[in-house]
Amino acid sequence: MGRELFLWLSSPPTGKLEEQIVLIRIEGLTKVFKGETDVRALDNICTQVEKGDIFAVIGMSGAGKSTLLRCIAQLETPDAGSIYIDDADVTKITGTEKLKLRKQVGVIFQGYHLLMQRTVRGNISFPLELDHRSRAEIDRKVDDLLNLVGLSDKANAYPSQLSGGQMQRVAIARALANDPKILLCDEPTSALDSLTTKSILKLLEDINTQLGVTVFIITHEIGVVRAICKRVAVINEGQLVEQGRTEEVFAHPKHLATRLLLGMEDPEKGGDAE
Repeated sequence: MGRELFLWLSSPPTGKLEEQIVLIRIEGLTKVFKGETDVRALDNICTQVEKGDIFAVIGMSGAGKSTLLRCIAQLETPDAGSIYIDDADVTKITGTEKLKLRKQVGVIFQGYHLLMQRTVRGNISFPLELDHRSRAEIDRKVDDLLNLVGLSDKANAYPSQLSGGQMQRVAIARALANDPKILLCDEPTSALDSLTTKSILKLLEDINTQLGVTVFIITHEIGVVRAICKRVAVINEGQLVEQGRTEEVFAHPKHLATRLLLGMEDPEKGGDAE
């Protein structure tokens, strides 16, 4: 299947048509971790993310969120299924095409993963150095990114001199260095206070609207999803149990896992999932 286009009447009085392009399409994705007892981390996952969307996957700890993100980022190899970015199945391509596709996906890790012996400027420039860009190009790009994330005055500081929110901003700038189409965010605000969380979410929203980057967030924080995510999927025990527009899923949750996440059910009482 090639790129999918979805057309609908966005404004009935004018008859204007809007085009939505599916940027990420996941079909039958399965991942099993082998051991004394096999763990089926992902079980036949099927979903899609439209270009320009801010899409969230939510679930309890151990539900399979991080494994899904790592498969999309090509940091884990699934046992079955396909992950399409545009028309390319990342589970099938190799060599230079794989490297080229990886540049289209920026990743923000939960623990920042900054290089502690490099300055803020050095951390952001690192992926550009690996891509053998010229020094002049690197300097221009890093200056632009420092301005974007509001850290121009911290260019020569080291990670140990930064707050958690500032380190996250460095990680975001570094993930944007190669101009990716997609930004994968692994629990981007889990270690931040509420005020800093709001500022980071505003930054992600600005990146989405100003740069057109599609944002894919995994989180267990309902507030994050309510704040900026247009669509949401709920994962439970390795399966996507429901998905749709955020306001619709949250207003009318169909699955027990969703109701538990929303605080609509008492986890001590349990219940049957629909």
